[in-house]
Amino acid sequence: MLRALIFVVVLLFPALSWAETRVPQSQAEISIGFAPLVRQAAPAVVNIYARIVRPGRASPFQGDPFFEEFFRGFGSTQPRVQNSLGSGVILSRDGIVVSNFHVVGQATDIRVVLSDRREYSARVLLGDQESDLAILQLEGGQDLPYLSLRDSDRVEVGELVLAIGNPFGVGQTVSSGIISGLARSGAASGTGRGYFIQTDAPINPGNSGGALIDMNGDLIGINTSILSRSGGSNGIGFAIPANLVAQFVKQAALGSDSFQRPWAGMAGQPVDADLAASLGLGLPQGILISDLHALSPFALAGFQVGDVITHVDGREVNSPSEMVFRMSVAGLDATARVTRLRMGEVGDIDVRMIVAPDDPPSDPRRLGEDTVLPGLAIARVNPAVMARYNLPLSAQGVVVIDLGQFGARIGLRQGDVVLAINDTRIEAPRDTERALTRPGRSVRIEVLRQGQRVSLRFRT
Repeated sequence: MLRALIFVVVLLFPALSWAETRVPQSQAEISIGFAPLVRQAAPAVVNIYARIVRPGRASPFQGDPFFEEFFRGFGSTQPRVQNSLGSGVILSRDGIVVSNFHVVGQATDIRVVLSDRREYSARVLLGDQESDLAILQLEGGQDLPYLSLRDSDRVEVGELVLAIGNPFGVGQTVSSGIISGLARSGAASGTGRGYFIQTDAPINPGNSGGALIDMNGDLIGINTSILSRSGGSNGIGFAIPANLVAQFVKQAALGSDSFQRPWAGMAGQPVDADLAASLGLGLPQGILISDLHALSPFALAGFQVGDVITHVDGREVNSPSEMVFRMSVAGLDATARVTRLRMGEVGDIDVRMIVAPDDPPSDPRRLGEDTVLPGLAIARVNPAVMARYNLPLSAQGVVVIDLGQFGARIGLRQGDVVLAINDTRIEAPRDTERALTRPGRSVRIEVLRQGQRVSLRFRT
């Protein structure tokens, strides 16, 4: 029993590296627990108070030249203020902070409070709802405590970790646990969609944006969500890996206000047991390429439909979300080494990580008052537009980017791809302008919406 206790304490003692573990030399070392580690890391974890102003609902008669006066104020509501509470982690002496997008992404006023009660105003430098990450800059921050990022690809299941945050607004709290899973994709609740580290360290509401640290005090992940039916912690929490955080910090330092992901320009599906058997694979692994855009960097590197991708930079990929994560970690303008399996032969191919090209030019424009849908904003579908609106690789035509005055009334939605108007094929924004200028008494618009063709009819 004493030997087991000594072994556990050796693992917990923060002054020792993995290669320099030793038997505790005194009773004080045996009983000290996590206290030195918490003293070292906790000052860099902050509480975040965000104020979000939600716009009120507009009257359905707003803008109508006749009914607006008769139904003034009908159905409209006043803007409402929503307060958000969460956590964040300081990553530099001059006050660069990382938190969750759902905590601060839409905030109009952000207040950051350190563990020593110092307060700072903050502004969002870069935010991304899909990854649920945001990078903040503290106003006037200097010589602040901060945490160093660890290579999260070296994290192993079973490692001891601490979660630090502000659960339920009760104040800074520390909980302990282990890494209970890696490469969790699509499992977390909330806005984050991607690749997560799983931990059994208790994470509760308010812990969002807080730190998940290892026994050396390095940051390995940003706590983002829990898997729970009751809303409380059940020992299944998720953290965004530090390697992705590093790319966010890098792009924020370059002045970007939105996160730019490398564009794959392809669609794929995980290789399950049945698919592996049909492909003659010994084990189900990798992603089968099912569609490939002509301008895709993978197509330009020699990949084809039917190829299987098994690794990116030596790391396994077994789902589309893992693929996106690995490309994002590689970073824009970098070259990733991708392992391809084709007809039983395995090879490594270098693929350039690029943003989705604006080719041909999207040519965004807003329709004028001489059309039947004034204010409608559209753009030509190209790779950049596909990536922004999550459109199929085969999509062609123009996409609706703003509904204008009457778009919603006739049933249009943002992201709809306009295919034809009154049987006239639409290929460019100018085709839409021509078709909606004095089109006749009846208009029929064919759109592609979430993979389905939808026909909209209205009278002018």
